[in-house]
Amino acid sequence: MPYAAGGPYGPPGGPGPYGQPARPTNGLAVASLVSGIVCCLPPLGLVLGLVALPQIRKKDQAGRPLAITGMVFSAVSCLLLVIGLVTGGFSSVWNGFKEGVDEASRSKSPFSLRTGQCFSDRSKSAEYATDVTVVDCANPHDGEVTGGFKVTGFAKWPGEDAIDAIAEKRCETVNLAYAMDTWAIPEDVWLFYYLPSSESWKLGDRTVICALAAEKKRFSGSVRSDATTLGGDQTHFLTSVNPIEAALYREPEEDPDEALAANKAWAGEVLAAIDGAHGSLGKHYWPGASTEPVAALRKDLAAASKQWRALATAADSDAYWEAYETAYEILPDGAKARGSLGLTDAPPAGADTPA
Repeated sequence: MPYAAGGPYGPPGGPGPYGQPARPTNGLAVASLVSGIVCCLPPLGLVLGLVALPQIRKKDQAGRPLAITGMVFSAVSCLLLVIGLVTGGFSSVWNGFKEGVDEASRSKSPFSLRTGQCFSDRSKSAEYATDVTVVDCANPHDGEVTGGFKVTGFAKWPGEDAIDAIAEKRCETVNLAYAMDTWAIPEDVWLFYYLPSSESWKLGDRTVICALAAEKKRFSGSVRSDATTLGGDQTHFLTSVNPIEAALYREPEEDPDEALAANKAWAGEVLAAIDGAHGSLGKHYWPGASTEPVAALRKDLAAASKQWRALATAADSDAYWEAYETAYEILPDGAKARGSLGLTDAPPAGADTPA
């Protein structure tokens, strides 16, 4: 019985247009072409093509052009790979890729920064920073994280001014504990902090990140000088004298003619810091070359105490002004004592320090 005539394009797997079975395409030929185009493993496409050709001939399969094309692409890819390895071009591309991955891994939110990390801030001009990059402290950077804290005591968003006031006070304390050798802080590097926004507050953000950051020009090197980097004598010395410097920076903006009580109260704070330093330095044993300079500093502090007491107990603004200039002039800076202990013995250029 004769076969029934099929249509020009019979059902899948049925007779072809001329009544002959359709030849299956060799799978390895297809794989060779794909491997050659993708170029992920250049030799693979070449090997698959070489294996596919005899199979195609033996089994009378389709796909010979695919296998040949895959082999050609693979051969070209292999040649480019060899040239890249010889000339270093491939190495440059790979290094660039690694640098890009590294750059991406170091880019993060300011609130993911950790104490001791140095960073560059790409969004300084924005109201809220969203992108900072962690860098090696030896390289130029915008700032260094000194610590942080959580804002507490508010059931709802208290406003930026309220958080700013808290951050300024607490970050000052954090910075002084992190960078005790204040004279080692570069010029133009000041107190800096990242605050939560009203939007992030709604999401549970209460973190303030404290830092020391450059106002204009970037700086290099870490400013860290705390108990982890200083010796016991250095730590005791700075713990004793730093409150004087901190108190001096809190001088009221209004002069005593306008706010005598506030200025006298401030002078009292400086006096307390001077007396505290005098007593604390006297309780410590100062070895070797530091013995005489520290003793001389204590003597100068005792003299300064008398003058600052006169300032703190001035009867009126005239008496205050009369004692003011002398009080600043007689206040010692302790440079020799600092140098004898291996601390920075010269204040940053432009710094307002005791005489």
